Amino acid sequence: MLSVIIPILDEAQSLPQLARELHLFAASRGCEVQTIFVDDGSTDDTWSTICQLAVDDPRILGIRFRRNFGKAAALSAGFQAADGDPIITIDGDLQDDPAEIAALLAKLSEGFDVVSGWKRHRQDPWQKVLPSRVFNWLVSHLTGVYLHDHNCGLKAFRREVIHEIRLYGELHRFVPVLAAAKGFRTAEVAVNHRPRKYGRSKYGLSRLSKGLLDLLTVKFLIGYGQRPQHLLGTVGLAAFLLGGLGMFVLAVRWLLSRTMEGWQIVHLHQTASLYYSLGLFIIGAQFMSIGLLGEMIAAYLVRDTETYSIAEHTSPAPLVEAPPPVKSSKTP
Repeated sequence: MLSVIIPILDEAQSLPQLARELHLFAASRGCEVQTIFVDDGSTDDTWSTICQLAVDDPRILGIRFRRNFGKAAALSAGFQAADGDPIITIDGDLQDDPAEIAALLAKLSEGFDVVSGWKRHRQDPWQKVLPSRVFNWLVSHLTGVYLHDHNCGLKAFRREVIHEIRLYGELHRFVPVLAAAKGFRTAEVAVNHRPRKYGRSKYGLSRLSKGLLDLLTVKFLIGYGQRPQHLLGTVGLAAFLLGGLGMFVLAVRWLLSRTMEGWQIVHLHQTASLYYSLGLFIIGAQFMSIGLLGEMIAAYLVRDTETYSIAEHTSPAPLVEAPPPVKSSKTP
């Protein structure tokens, strides 16, 4: 069975057509499809539409949030409720074409664990396309996971991937990066992208700053999540040593100016280098302290989090019974 997860926010008009297209896809493939609509705090008729669709088709499951918690939370709730394998995510605005799920599944069958769609010919205004291209370029070069479209809503996952990826905040766009950090194989395929028919886009220039901050978070998590002191401590130690060296040089100059004839008197409070050195010294000490606190937190949390990912197990060796003891024929 295939599970399709659809996070929804004020998309009531598009849901009936999307449900029909998913039904046609399932019929053409001859497979059973579980459709999960997650209403992320919609204010229109989205929930009543989902309820009616669920009455008409028992394979449709609706989940409603009390308020808007974000796309990552909606996907997490859908992952928890999904019974199928593999699992597909798709946006509910009809811009993602359900017929393209077949291409994702075909790529998945080649041995990949995560397949992301690539909207090669985007049907969006420039103020949405330009920030997306900048964002995708940055993500690819900073993480080493080179995809043209990290933020495409149309993705396919093997079930074991969602068991090892924890989503929160707005990290849903980094699922391929987080999966690759665990050792899963990622790929992408070009998919058809359709013009928006109903509603309005929830993304634009305002999301670029949030995306960049999330990118820094992901870069830190995958690189130093289990060893924060390696980054913070390195920066702090460098600043601490530079500040200490500057203060040592100033102390020597001050001492020589008062003990050696011909030296110009040095007044430390009038020297800008003193404040730069003190600033570096204090900042360095703070960074190292934060790094130590991070290490303590990581050491505490790692008890409940696996730091590795197991692909498979070998079959256990059969137990070999020991031969029965040989009875001696001699009589005492």
